[in-house]
Amino acid sequence: MQREQSKEPQIAGAFGTISAHDEGSRHGARARFLTLIAIIGPGLIVMVGDNDAGGVSTYAQAGQNFGYSLLWTLPLLIPVLIVVQEMAARIGAVTGVGYGRLIRERFGNYWGNLSILSILILNFLIIVTEFIGISLSMEYFGVSPYVSVPVAVTLLFAVTASGSFRRWERFMMLFIAVNFVVIPLVLIAHPSFTAMVHSAAIPHIRGGASSVSVLLIISIIGTTVAPWQLFFQESNIVDKRITPRWLNYERVDTIIGSFIVVIVASVLVAVCAIGLAGHGGTNSYTNALGVARGLGRYVGHDTGTLFAIILLNASVIGAAVVTLASSYALSDLAATHQGLNARLSEAKGFYGGFAAILILAGAVSIIPGAPLGIITLAVQALCGLMLPSTTIIVLLLANDRELMGPWKNGRLLNVAAVIIVTALVVLSLTLMISTLFTSVPVLPLLVVLSIVGALGLVVGLPLGLRKLEAPPHYDIDKRDWRTPRLTLLAPMPSSKARRLLMRAQSCYLFAAGILLIVRIVQLATS
Repeated sequence: MQREQSKEPQIAGAFGTISAHDEGSRHGARARFLTLIAIIGPGLIVMVGDNDAGGVSTYAQAGQNFGYSLLWTLPLLIPVLIVVQEMAARIGAVTGVGYGRLIRERFGNYWGNLSILSILILNFLIIVTEFIGISLSMEYFGVSPYVSVPVAVTLLFAVTASGSFRRWERFMMLFIAVNFVVIPLVLIAHPSFTAMVHSAAIPHIRGGASSVSVLLIISIIGTTVAPWQLFFQESNIVDKRITPRWLNYERVDTIIGSFIVVIVASVLVAVCAIGLAGHGGTNSYTNALGVARGLGRYVGHDTGTLFAIILLNASVIGAAVVTLASSYALSDLAATHQGLNARLSEAKGFYGGFAAILILAGAVSIIPGAPLGIITLAVQALCGLMLPSTTIIVLLLANDRELMGPWKNGRLLNVAAVIIVTALVVLSLTLMISTLFTSVPVLPLLVVLSIVGALGLVVGLPLGLRKLEAPPHYDIDKRDWRTPRLTLLAPMPSSKARRLLMRAQSCYLFAAGILLIVRIVQLATS
């Protein structure tokens, strides 16, 4: 980044370059398309990256154990992904500041440091699962984890430390293109399109609702809406130098990514349903390697091979983007504000942190007898623990008048966002509590929390909308408005409701964090 400061800032994407300060109008479909392909990247990558090893494993489990019957959960995620990630994208474009740094500046060092350190711990565990996905997929082809994981670590670091955002994004687009192998996968497996449409349109659960099925549904939602996504997309937009002038193109980027992630996930569920659901019950899933071998046995060798390739590719993309999200968080924590356009010699801390995370996570994944079950449980619980806080904070930042100016949330968007965030909080709390206290019945717990959430919306939403200020009027073009220097901004307005909300979050994070540590120690020593 530093070496280009003397030149005019460029938005150098995988498929094109435009000036960051270009004010020319785009007339005609061709001009708009060329601009879109230059901007496209952060939204598409963050969404496809979310179909990582954990995502592929969860979708495979849903198809193998419950057939087509859980497909209806996936289309519901499209508006959730679009609303949440659009706020993150808008905050990044308007402020030009990393997500972790924004939290520190607007909520104080306590919340900033807590958010950054929490996401670093969660991301590290997620990266371990990505390397497990790499080792399982390569084991299908007879390659030892002691070979596949070190090679993956080396290649991921080489791709990222090239000193060029464009080069990194091109590599990511190449990995994204591999997702097209779902087409021959569908042609070979022949899932029923009619059954897919019926299951996507009409909610039902094979064998009826149970604690297992409800937890799997929550896991599907949790693996598709992850806390690291907010850190990644917001900071990646800053790194790419996307400004509000190009925000509509970035919104299209995010929308395209949302549809792709749901389509690929639906295909994986359907293929595993047609190939494996008839060969077991609602507890037949073992792991992703077992799925690949099962598809190879019951559908055909090529099907198992294609699934293993998808798992490998998903794990590589997941490891790349989650590790980069961690590097962005480390950069915000150290206040270095470095990114992918910096050479290795210019950003030793940024790339050093990236390398350290890769090496340590890769090493943990190949330790003989590593507690993989505990790691998986910790990932699920931490996602449930962090998602309420991260989504509430992004909603508050998107409504920060000093920070966002004319780009703050509108009334209708706030209604949609509050409803979505409340639903995510209810589901995350259900997952968190049921993970920590396995004896708690899941269905009654979900019903109780849903009633509490609905009552909170009925009472709180009208009050919040009544106090909501209209976006201020500015004399300049809205597309040219950027956040002033953070040190010049007035503090976030304090209210009794906001103070109670933040204190409640703090108490919840502290109490649940202690319980999670106790639970992990119990499992590790049992």
